[in-house]
Amino acid sequence: MTDTHLRKTIFLKAPRTLVWDYLTQPEKLAKWFHAPKSALAEGETLEMFGTTSGDLLIWGKVVAAHPPEYLEYTFTVGPMGDAVSTVRWTLADVPGGTELALVHDGLPQGEHAFGLMLALDKGWDDHLMRMRVDIHGDP
Repeated sequence: MTDTHLRKTIFLKAPRTLVWDYLTQPEKLAKWFHAPKSALAEGETLEMFGTTSGDLLIWGKVVAAHPPEYLEYTFTVGPMGDAVSTVRWTLADVPGGTELALVHDGLPQGEHAFGLMLALDKGWDDHLMRMRVDIHGDP
């Protein structure tokens, strides 16, 4: 692992079980992120496909899945080359809903990788906003 990481936290008006489904179930993932062919489960291969293109965009392995509180998988995309990073999701009950925290670490380091960091940072912001809109029904 490297010291290069992204951290995001959002609050959702939904129980952890529903948010967990948004992290693991193909039909829910397709609404805010990318679509796997099957539900994310511990020990299984991770493959996420573009919802419109059908192209393989993200690949890795589901390292841990402890519903509805913790999900971890390795994460690679084409611009990362052979680099493998790790995505960790933590779900916590809060009054009125769920706190969802993301840590994406093991990312390439250095000035040459900063453009990738910016793209991933913006990408996670955009994806999490789509999740929030779908769950809350906000425009």
